[in-house]
Amino acid sequence: MSDALLPREIRCVLVPSGSLRLLLPNTTVAEVITQPAHETVEGAPDWLVGRITWRGWRVPLVSFARLAGAGEGDAELTVRVAVLKALGGHPKLPFVAVLTQGFPRLTTLNAELIIPTHDGNALPPGVRAQVLVRDDVAVIPDLEGIEAELVQLLQLDRDPPDEPETLDGVA
Repeated sequence: MSDALLPREIRCVLVPSGSLRLLLPNTTVAEVITQPAHETVEGAPDWLVGRITWRGWRVPLVSFARLAGAGEGDAELTVRVAVLKALGGHPKLPFVAVLTQGFPRLTTLNAELIIPTHDGNALPPGVRAQVLVRDDVAVIPDLEGIEAELVQLLQLDRDPPDEPETLDGVA
């Protein structure tokens, strides 16, 4: 693919998650909602908070801050949930929800405004890259890796499924 075919600017969002800011393409965020009640997932790691019900889907709820081993952030801030479109193409995992404090901040970026800041040490789990965006330090999450882990943890590849992943059984 030639550089001429790539967009010059990309609309992105900075999503606050604990002490981190996640940098995502704006098109990845399906909706930001008030934190709903969730069901726990037995035997899950602490970063998999549980599952929420959203638009008829049972969506895994992830604490990215816990996954990456970062601080939980300001407990005084209202916790919300950013529902993200899954990138892995798994039919039973079209969305992943991430805990967030506050609202994502919309920004328009180009390649010159994203500066890699990786220091050579191993990246935390769930992190594809660390970057500087204007004056903000941010991480680019490894959404495909997180989704693959969720498919295993939630046993979404088992055949036949014990229960539908949608509430009404219809995708």
